[in-house]
Amino acid sequence: MLTIGELAAYAGVTVRAVRHYHAKGLLPEPERDHSGYRRYGAGAVVELIRIRTLAEAGVPLARVRQLLRADEEEFAAAVADIDKQLRAQIRELRRHRERIARLASGDSLALPPEVVEYLGRLRELGVDERIVRVERDGWIPLAAHSPERVPEWMARKREQISDPRLVGFYLTLGQALDRTDDDPRLVELADELAAYLTRMADEQGVDYVDDTDIEPPLARLMDTLAFDTAPPARRLIELLEKRGWTGWTKLQRVDPT
Repeated sequence: MLTIGELAAYAGVTVRAVRHYHAKGLLPEPERDHSGYRRYGAGAVVELIRIRTLAEAGVPLARVRQLLRADEEEFAAAVADIDKQLRAQIRELRRHRERIARLASGDSLALPPEVVEYLGRLRELGVDERIVRVERDGWIPLAAHSPERVPEWMARKREQISDPRLVGFYLTLGQALDRTDDDPRLVELADELAAYLTRMADEQGVDYVDDTDIEPPLARLMDTLAFDTAPPARRLIELLEKRGWTGWTKLQRVDPT
């Protein structure tokens, strides 16, 4: 015969858990012996282990009581039902983990997969992470506003970043982000970008340069996001306007001022 402490040790639970199961009516509480102690037999160990196993599997204690009283067929059916519920919970937890992973990654939380892939390609090319963030923050409202056009725009973007000249511009722009507005390198960068845009417009047409076709209020919003993330971009736009181009999100050809 076992004391309550010995019973708990054999079953791998605490004395407090045994008393809790007594209170819930799951485990019969024996009468005290002549010395005032409650003594438990081997059957109590087996019953307590069954209770512990079911409880650790997430079975509510009210359901544990039903299972302990069920016959073999009812018990098997109930276990199958519990297994089905647990598998559903596992699937839901996996979905939660996927959402948390997307939240941690930042990009895929609110962006289509093809845009995430494009941003990943920019990183592979060595583009400064601040420029990638500008791109990402701009694509979030753009994809939300016109999701049906994202595949078309992404096809154009993939084509554009296959041009080493544009990649070179991105890399040079990354070097310019830490420069002040009066840094002469910004002027050189404006010259390079204006030359690239002009050449591309002459070769492919102005529509190729400005292919987003988005509403002016949305374009201004995206410009603001870019300027907040990369302040030198605002000064760069001012320099570009003197070289025949204006706009950040929505590029337009203008007469040089």
